[in-house]
Amino acid sequence: MKNLFSLLFVCVSFLISAQDQDPKAKAILDDLSKTTKAYKTITADYVFTILNKEKKQVEKQAGKVLIKGNKFKLDIPGNTIVCDGKTLWNYSKDAKEVTIKNFEAENEDQLNPSKIFTIYETGYKFKYDKEEKVGTATCHVIDLYPSVKPEKKKFHTAKIYVDKTKKQIVKLVMLMKDGGQNVYDIKTLKPNLEIADPMFVFDTKGFKPDQISDER
Repeated sequence: MKNLFSLLFVCVSFLISAQDQDPKAKAILDDLSKTTKAYKTITADYVFTILNKEKKQVEKQAGKVLIKGNKFKLDIPGNTIVCDGKTLWNYSKDAKEVTIKNFEAENEDQLNPSKIFTIYETGYKFKYDKEEKVGTATCHVIDLYPSVKPEKKKFHTAKIYVDKTKKQIVKLVMLMKDGGQNVYDIKTLKPNLEIADPMFVFDTKGFKPDQISDER
């Protein structure tokens, strides 16, 4: 029995390691990366949905994100989050309070919405799944499997949907370890719009000292 489990482990390990060698998936991801990195800016509207293991909706919210290099601005219900690449401001609209932190691009626990468009680039093995329609777009569906500290991830698989024509991500589905799903639907994506740098700095003028929490 022990030898059987050892053999199964070797086979599964071989299959998983082979997934990141999927040439069809790699070619699509390479094109996606090339297209995305050529954008000077990205303006996107999306809907984020959390589904439980019965695929019943738990939460749904719309958001808008502006991205320019390592700078971003994210508007979601109740919060505006702004980053100039060095400093991160989180403004709670309900509490009328601002939290300020140093921004760490490599910190996975810190919000970085630009990663939704480049999640596939590092730390994942990948495999081509199928073609599927999302709205009017025909998409490649590629499965990503965490290869770096997968035990620390809350999901076991990420499915990205890439528009065959535009070479843009239109949907991202995170299959969670608890059986639920986190779904990002990119409703609109407009590249290369002019966005001035001051858009990525949050102005704290007019706030009282007790409304600002500076954690730098």
